[in-house]
Amino acid sequence: MRSLRSLVVVGALVALLTTSVTAFAAGPRVRVIHASPDAPAVDVWVDGAKAFSDASFKAATAYAPLTAGEHKVQVVPAGQTEPAVIDATLTLAEGKDYSVAAVGLLADIEPLVLEDNNAAPAAGKAHVRFVHASPDAPAVDIAVTGGPVLFSNVPFKGVGDYTPVDAGTYDLEVRVAGTDTVVLPLPGVKLDAGTVYTAWAMGLAAGEPALTAVLTMDAQHNAAPTTLPTTGGGVNWLVIAAALLSGSALLAIVSRKPAEVRNELRK
Repeated sequence: MRSLRSLVVVGALVALLTTSVTAFAAGPRVRVIHASPDAPAVDVWVDGAKAFSDASFKAATAYAPLTAGEHKVQVVPAGQTEPAVIDATLTLAEGKDYSVAAVGLLADIEPLVLEDNNAAPAAGKAHVRFVHASPDAPAVDIAVTGGPVLFSNVPFKGVGDYTPVDAGTYDLEVRVAGTDTVVLPLPGVKLDAGTVYTAWAMGLAAGEPALTAVLTMDAQHNAAPTTLPTTGGGVNWLVIAAALLSGSALLAIVSRKPAEVRNELRK
């Protein structure tokens, strides 16, 4: 009898967790990156409601969950409702993450919409991609200092593919594509295992703000806990999870003392 009860409880928990994870992962998420070097701080509106406030140059917002389908995204000067320097309609798919970067000089600002892959890297690995968001810089290579090229011949608004690398700290450099001419050294770039990054080239190669690199941590995957927590009273969370699937069971659990619950599970 005890084995049967245990199977029912564990089965109910699996069903509950599967439902929760599916619901969490189903909807698309969107974030905004301010990569326009001469644009002021901005607010971002989604479907007529303010989603992010006062994002300045080089800022990357957190991901905001949305529903699948079309959404209107507007970028306006911070604290204002107009003019919209970016006014775009995005079609978002289930289970996808997106980055919307404001790129170019203010007079020619435009959205660069990227589909992000925030899947977990293999053990001991990080994933990194490169986005060229400097409007006056030529096509570039990203390379290990004095070593091999990681991303080759990436032009303005170009995106290098996600690349798995061993976790660690690297000295990198931005070179004019196809040459050894270094336009931006990037010493001490730390990449953690289980983490997804985007490296952005922002700023101006011949002006202010100067060309710089911005590393965003897009996702971090940690190992799941090996044990389930219990309350101070000793009530097993498996029982509570199973009870959530049945209103009558929930009433039965909360009306009884923790010791009685434990005794019932031992039967």
